[in-house]
Amino acid sequence: MKNSIITSRLYLYYPILQFFLILFIYLLCLPRESTLVNAQNSSEATTITTVDVGLILDLDTWVGKMGQSCVSMALSDFYSSNPTYKTRLVLHTRDSNKDIIDAASSAVDLLQNVQVKALLGLQKSFQAEFVANIGTKSQVPVVSFSATSPELSSVKTPFFVRTALNDSCQVKAIGDIIKACGWREVVIMYENSDYGKDSLPYIVDAIQEANARVPYRSVISSVATDEQISGELYKLMSMQTRVFVVHVSCTLGSRLFMKIKEVGMMRKGYAWIITDGLTELLSSVNSSVIESMQGVLGVKPYVPRSKELDNFTTRWRRKFLLDHQDANGSDQLSIFGLWAYDSIRALAMAAEEVYPYNRSSGFKMLKTGEKSTDLEKIGVSQMGPEFLKAILGTSFTGLSGEFKLIDGQLQSSAFQIVNVIGSEARVIGFWTPTNGISQTLESTDTKKNSTSINSLRAIIWPGESTEIPKGWEIPTSEKKLRIGVPVKQGFTEFLKVEINANSEPKVSGFVIDVFKEVMDSLPYSVPYEFVPYGKSGQNSSDYNDMVYEVYLQIKDAVVGDTTIVANRSLYVDFPLPFSESGVAMVVPIKDDAKKNAWIFLKPLTRDLWLTIGAFFILTGLVIWVLEHRINNDFRGQPSEQIGTIFYFSFSTLVFAQKEKVMSNLSRFVMIIWLLVVLIITSSYTASLTSLLTVQQLQPTVTDIKDLIKNGDYVGYQSGSFVAGLMESLNFNPQRLKAYNNAEEYRDALDKGSKNGGVSAIVDEIPYIKLFMAKYCTSKYTIIGPTYKTAGFGFAFPKGSPLVPDISRAILSVTEGDKMIAIEKKWFGNQVDCLEQRRGTNLNSDRLSLDSFLGLFFIAGFTSISAFLIFVIIFLRENKNILASQLPVRQKLASLCKEFDKKKQRNIKKPVTPALAVELCSATGNNDSAHSDEQQQTNFTAIICPSPDVISQLDQGLSSAEPSSPDREHPSAVEIT
Repeated sequence: MKNSIITSRLYLYYPILQFFLILFIYLLCLPRESTLVNAQNSSEATTITTVDVGLILDLDTWVGKMGQSCVSMALSDFYSSNPTYKTRLVLHTRDSNKDIIDAASSAVDLLQNVQVKALLGLQKSFQAEFVANIGTKSQVPVVSFSATSPELSSVKTPFFVRTALNDSCQVKAIGDIIKACGWREVVIMYENSDYGKDSLPYIVDAIQEANARVPYRSVISSVATDEQISGELYKLMSMQTRVFVVHVSCTLGSRLFMKIKEVGMMRKGYAWIITDGLTELLSSVNSSVIESMQGVLGVKPYVPRSKELDNFTTRWRRKFLLDHQDANGSDQLSIFGLWAYDSIRALAMAAEEVYPYNRSSGFKMLKTGEKSTDLEKIGVSQMGPEFLKAILGTSFTGLSGEFKLIDGQLQSSAFQIVNVIGSEARVIGFWTPTNGISQTLESTDTKKNSTSINSLRAIIWPGESTEIPKGWEIPTSEKKLRIGVPVKQGFTEFLKVEINANSEPKVSGFVIDVFKEVMDSLPYSVPYEFVPYGKSGQNSSDYNDMVYEVYLQIKDAVVGDTTIVANRSLYVDFPLPFSESGVAMVVPIKDDAKKNAWIFLKPLTRDLWLTIGAFFILTGLVIWVLEHRINNDFRGQPSEQIGTIFYFSFSTLVFAQKEKVMSNLSRFVMIIWLLVVLIITSSYTASLTSLLTVQQLQPTVTDIKDLIKNGDYVGYQSGSFVAGLMESLNFNPQRLKAYNNAEEYRDALDKGSKNGGVSAIVDEIPYIKLFMAKYCTSKYTIIGPTYKTAGFGFAFPKGSPLVPDISRAILSVTEGDKMIAIEKKWFGNQVDCLEQRRGTNLNSDRLSLDSFLGLFFIAGFTSISAFLIFVIIFLRENKNILASQLPVRQKLASLCKEFDKKKQRNIKKPVTPALAVELCSATGNNDSAHSDEQQQTNFTAIICPSPDVISQLDQGLSSAEPSSPDREHPSAVEIT
């Protein structure tokens, strides 16, 4: 029974057991790998989140093709090394066809129809700027690895992210190269596009910070024809500047340098610097373009070498050549590809941070009307702000180096400086913000911000030259510099212009020899020719007009006795002056034969006389205050005391004071004051002796104000700026007379204003000295300088590159023996005569207050210090008055009364027989403690003799002759 029940139950469960058995056998027979893959696929299908990203590039350009391949490889490499990531970027590629409208329409399509979470690419700056505004409106990050315009920033468009370097990062490196080479003028050639124009202000600022100027900016259209490019280059050849900074795209740069080579601007003497946009793509141009760029310098961002970079470069080159059979050998990876690779890594890391398991990652539609545009229908990305924040916070070490975004863009660390030689760009050095220019990146130079060209490796300049181009040369349209020289009648020692039979000018003189010596000292040759300004036999009418011709480009320079003044420097540049500066007067002198009755006052100036008198009174007052209470000589009636003050102080002038001082403070003051008096009297005596014995030659005029006041006539050199100077000093123009030479100066001075001449000649110091040396006589003297000038200088156009080199050459000439030889040649014995006359004093200098300020300071300090010490002691002795409750007025009255009282002093003096008789007679006994004389002499012990002895002493003293007290007298007693 029991077995039948079990058997019946087995028949009921048999179909079920059969089903599980067949299933188990089936599973055992399945391949194990297939099972795992299906399980993994099933897991991924439920956990991985896709993040759509739009990629917009110009796919028919080199950067576009390279960027697309690098992005593709970056996705594969990143997720292969990070298989556990829960997000995957999915690219949706669009071709912008180098057009801003196509780029914008592609962006709108990707945002509206695909709802991408980010836009990548935007190769050109103008494309990126337009799309960045769309991204900001829809709150979708726009990431560009090739838009380098400085005008693009996260300030204007918050959702724009630049994973490349700003073009302005390189300008400091370019400026340091210019400064290291010593160039003073640089021409900028830039493309007429947003890429070229946006960076122009930054390049100009960097050049100006390098102490150079930009005389011309050459703009070239991106669609310019070869004829237009050649025309612009010929225009540049006609200028002096030979240093050029080129900031153009690779396409235009290739055409431009082919033409530069063709017109002959790639020869010796030229210098070319290209920016990183063209330097980075040199590997993509053909060999003919590289051949035309031999000697060009360039800058590009530094990329540190690594195994990862080498491995990726090899793999990328293999893949790129397979994908692009028409690459024409352009298989060199540039930094734009590395930035594209790192950009994908940054996006993938940010997506993993924001989008896993996110349920609200779509677009939130805005309320729009029936006539809304496509932009309004896009909506706003709900996770866009979070995605942007994650992108900006991403940092890692990528293929291009340290990847870190600050203010929405990649930061620069270092730049390479390259020199195009042969078939490649050879690295010759580096530039960093801290170390400046250096041969190696890890420079051991302790000097920061180096700007020395020696810090780079050897440079091969255009024309295969190893010498640094000077940066300018004479334009091809002009064979020689046209140097204007003024025609002069007088002072031909400085400049003389003669016209020979062939109407050719012959120029000579001191100025010409200096100029020739300076030009010969330059490290290069400058051809020039002299062009006279003015007619032969006549003075140049106005030097200002001659200088203005340089400003008008009629003359290339002016060489002559041209004074450097402020109004002329507004139109031309002057090198350093080569002569002495200043304007002085020549006036006749006369012998002061009439010794007037007041000549004894002349040795000292009025200020010194007044100061001496003031100190006499001060010293007398201080001595009176110190001695009044203890010295009978300084007491008495007020009138007597005033007389004592003046008599005592002034009597020290001849050391005839009879009053003796008793206070130590008074003695200290008197010692210092007598020393001052001794020095002053000795100096006065010496000066007065000179006045009375030496011939005194006095100038007839000592100041221009005297000439104006007296209405005198004044002479000046014809054509000089001195006429304008005198008028600016309110001198009557009708009282000015122009003369041409030194002989006319002499005749005018000899005649004087009253006889048709002048009372003074006002001219520049070089002419004045030549006049005085030529007429080596004691009839005239120099007064001044009365007005400061910079001296003689050569005039050149504003910003001329010759000016700094000529300034250095002038220093070399004037500091050596060459200048002495030139002066000796043209001035000869006249200079010797002037040097001899310098040793003769025409007028004895009067003693001034400045010579004795130190003595008066010491005397004044001593007197005031003694007075203050006395006041402090006096107030301490009478502190009971100060501490009393009396009103202030009564306190002052009490102090004055106390000061007027005579103070008793503790003294020791001998008691003569007469004094002993007087004391003993007055007291009659040994107790004399209450007598006035005892109080005055502090009498303590006197043994008085008997009255008979006193009587005899009295009679003896009466009959004896007066004599001084004798401490050895047997009757003398010392009183203490």
